[in-house]
Amino acid sequence: MNKVLLTGRLTRDPELRSLASGSSVATFAVATNEFRGNGKEHAEYHNVVVWDRLAQVCGQYLGKGQQVAVEGRLQTRQWDDDRGARHWKTEVVATSVEMLSGRRKRDYEAESLKGQAADSTESGPAGGDPAGQTDAADESDDDADSDAAGEDEPALVLA
Repeated sequence: MNKVLLTGRLTRDPELRSLASGSSVATFAVATNEFRGNGKEHAEYHNVVVWDRLAQVCGQYLGKGQQVAVEGRLQTRQWDDDRGARHWKTEVVATSVEMLSGRRKRDYEAESLKGQAADSTESGPAGGDPAGQTDAADESDDDADSDAAGEDEPALVLA
């Protein structure tokens, strides 16, 4: 049986490509640690290939440093270069990729930028009190309004 299960972190952002046949392929590397005795660790790096819809999802949502669980099979390719030297490359062809550490930081940043742009257009001249005046009831509701609009939400920081 040819089955691989890996849990590790991406060493770089996935590289997503479309082939002439219309298929999508994404490649990335996963670093895993082997814990040896006396507090020693050994890092291994695994090349991962994903195809079609899974490749598109990986290209969109995965990023360097994210922790993932990968399930798939080992595949070894060989080829001869221009000088006649033979090369081998062993890869994990993934059938399942599970994100263990959530979304990328830049996804959260893009989402917050969209929210801020929407908030600024709502609070422009067309929004708010038409007379430009506020009363005590409006001021007491400011905290509830800003929470509803997402203005006072703390920024999410991924460790």
